[in-house]
Amino acid sequence: MINSPAQGATPQPKPVHPKGLYKAFAASLTGTALEWYDFAVYSAAAAVVFPLVFFPSSDPLTGTILAFSTYAVGYVSRPVGGIIFGRLGDRIGRKKVLVTTLMIIGVATVLIGVLPGYDSIGITAPIILVLLRFAQGVGVGGEWGGAVLLSSEYGDPHRRGFWASAAQVGPPAGNLLANGALAILTLALTEEQFISFGWRIAFLVSAVLVGFGLWIRLKLEDTPIFKAIEAHGEQPSAPVREVFSKELRPLIAAILSRVGPDVLYALFTVFTLTYGIQTLGYERNQVLTAVLIGSAFQLFMIPLAGAVSDRFNRRAVYGVAAILGAVWTFVFFGILGGDNQPMLIVGIVLGLMAHSFMYGPQAAFIVEQFSPRLRSTGSSLAYTFAGVIGGAIAPLMFTLLLSQFGSWVPVAIYVAVAGAVTVVGLALGRDSNTVEDEDYRLLLEGTGTADRAAGVGESR
Repeated sequence: MINSPAQGATPQPKPVHPKGLYKAFAASLTGTALEWYDFAVYSAAAAVVFPLVFFPSSDPLTGTILAFSTYAVGYVSRPVGGIIFGRLGDRIGRKKVLVTTLMIIGVATVLIGVLPGYDSIGITAPIILVLLRFAQGVGVGGEWGGAVLLSSEYGDPHRRGFWASAAQVGPPAGNLLANGALAILTLALTEEQFISFGWRIAFLVSAVLVGFGLWIRLKLEDTPIFKAIEAHGEQPSAPVREVFSKELRPLIAAILSRVGPDVLYALFTVFTLTYGIQTLGYERNQVLTAVLIGSAFQLFMIPLAGAVSDRFNRRAVYGVAAILGAVWTFVFFGILGGDNQPMLIVGIVLGLMAHSFMYGPQAAFIVEQFSPRLRSTGSSLAYTFAGVIGGAIAPLMFTLLLSQFGSWVPVAIYVAVAGAVTVVGLALGRDSNTVEDEDYRLLLEGTGTADRAAGVGESR
């Protein structure tokens, strides 16, 4: 029997037990940390090991496969994962999807670690590597949207910025873990040992992250929001079509909002390595140290930024950070010179701080653009599509602009344009609407009123 609230009182949902919140936060963080751990380890191995183990230069066919694997597979497969698993997240639940995507990423990564080289199985080796990389991308494409919803839908919707930031802490955490593992292996092994078997250890270590993530995720129930949607039979039958037909503006807003942060992150964590070493004459370890210090700061700055966006207007915090990030890019290149590592560290830390104040609120902003019953699909599509037009091509564009014009100014202008695109996305978006989540929780608890329940599940 549905309980009736007191006359004139607005019913409030019961708070989720803190233990469940912390588990959801950890479960969300673990998956994205694994994703970025894998990304960093794969990038290092691709540069040093894979050309020798899987792609011998004497075979032009394998060279073609190498080009395809490094430029296309990781990004083409993510939208595929976003469509498949984003849809399933709205149909069968957030938890089931997250267990599946973590298994796909983890199994593919471990299999890369034990994959025989070209000398053992010939052309089959690089083909399997490409297929495993494709599988990783599919898993990653479905991971982010579900991870964000797992932590944000468990948490208080009034603190969605903080709880949703769990998935956003994954990139710096994964980068630090990967570089730590690679540093230990480099110190412990000779170069010949690292190329022979050491790199495989870095891939196999990911099994620990997978095991920990699965242990947490399997213990969790699905989010209260999805349980309410499922209890009332409101799962969409065709969520992808419904997002495009009924929530196209939110989708565009969410996609555009991601472009600036992706481009800024690529500048300060990827392009600075090339620019600092080849143009300014820094040692590789000097630039890498600066990036790692910036990543360490982000472990704390990203959740802080998410919490700040809960206290102030989220779009305003996000937009100010986009503008500051664009401005700081010009300052950074202007003051940066060779043989001044302290300035390099300060420049990268401040650049990643601007990124944190976009990236921290980003997950909550994207989630809030979509009605609860379409959140998994909408968020996953926005994340994967934006990655293709933002972070995927940014390093290449930076390199082309620098080689074409011989100056950092076009690079900084590119970043500024990306920041402007993000501001447009924020302007198209909407502010937080906590009533949607509260209504679903009340329905699950059996305390929702007919008036408040009316219209729940309708697309905006």
